[in-house]
Amino acid sequence: MDLTLDGAGPTAHRTLSLAYDRGMLTVRLTRPERQNSITPVLLAELDAALDLAERLEDCRLVVLEAEGGTFCSGMDLYDAVGPGTADADQGGTAYYDLLERLTSVGRIVVARVDGQVVGGGVGLVAASDFVLATARSQFSLPEALWGLMPCSVLPFLVRRVGFQRAHTMALSTLPVGAAEAERCRLVDEVTEDAWPFLRRLLFRASRFDGTVVGDLKRYLRRLWIVDGATQDLAVGEFSRLMSSDAVRRRITEFASGQAAVRFSTDLP
Repeated sequence: MDLTLDGAGPTAHRTLSLAYDRGMLTVRLTRPERQNSITPVLLAELDAALDLAERLEDCRLVVLEAEGGTFCSGMDLYDAVGPGTADADQGGTAYYDLLERLTSVGRIVVARVDGQVVGGGVGLVAASDFVLATARSQFSLPEALWGLMPCSVLPFLVRRVGFQRAHTMALSTLPVGAAEAERCRLVDEVTEDAWPFLRRLLFRASRFDGTVVGDLKRYLRRLWIVDGATQDLAVGEFSRLMSSDAVRRRITEFASGQAAVRFSTDLP
């Protein structure tokens, strides 16, 4: 099926591809040369993809996956500190809004991870309803190395894995392997073949009334402590930190290769 992102304008399909089959919309990130990093264009296209999923009346599942060995490397560092950089407050709001929408959209969202997940990519995973990962997948929050915090990631990560595990991930910056991620419930199942799980889930979801998923998500969100004040806090802290010359210098050095840090292996 040829799918278009209505409302995305000239940015449509620059950062992702779409496929639809029998109630399942697959959204694939397609910037492996930039480690599928997060840009304003990617956020707009992901939001438009969720619009599309809601327009497809028989759609029940949205599957997020990626090309290459990195599911998502988080904020695009070149974009964050380069010429014409978008306002940090605006970018932080758009990112938080997307995570919030993943937790409320009236479709089941499944993140299918194969490879590295870094920074803001962990937020995409944590905000998904189900997470399937291969054994070679790893998850890390390196923001502290730049003087930042995973401000918008943490509310959704805490919801999924609990306060203490989210705290140690952010504080240590150490990568968490797939097996440990499954133990702490960041990952629901470690598998090399996601299709059996997806098939079972799609079979069940196809029997739901069209409003059930959205109603259930909205109800569950009312039971959770995250509210509008949480977004204000997260975006405000991110904007404050991004205005620091020291933080921007660290990010620039890392992006240019002057401060190479390996996130995929433990540092001594």
